[in-house]
Amino acid sequence: MNTEMYQTPMEVAVYQLHNFNISFFSSLLGGDVVSVKLDNSASGASVVAIDNKIEQAMDLVKNHLMYAVREEVEILKEQIRELVEKNSQLERENSLLKTLASPEQLEKFQSRLSPEEPAPETPQAPEAPGGSEV
Repeated sequence: MNTEMYQTPMEVAVYQLHNFNISFFSSLLGGDVVSVKLDNSASGASVVAIDNKIEQAMDLVKNHLMYAVREEVEILKEQIRELVEKNSQLERENSLLKTLASPEQLEKFQSRLSPEEPAPETPQAPEAPGGSEV
């Protein structure tokens, strides 16, 4: 950077800030470069022009981010709906399997899950036909 053409440290700082912000926002926007020219004779107007361009770039970035966030929220809401539906389906299936399983099967299953914890009370399922009675 050639700072010799700027008269005051303020002009140099504005130039550096301008280059940082424009290049930063340009990289975020995929290369859409916002062009701002500094005029040494009217540095006050240049600062205002730069501020306006920075504000426009920040608004554009904010709009892009908000759009991306909204899309992501919609995707996540759909995934939550699918997971809730699958969970309720699995709960129904689990309940059905518990009612169809014999007490011995339930006890054996519970002992496999957590051998150190006592098995919870199992619902009494009706005796299946062909079951062994003593």
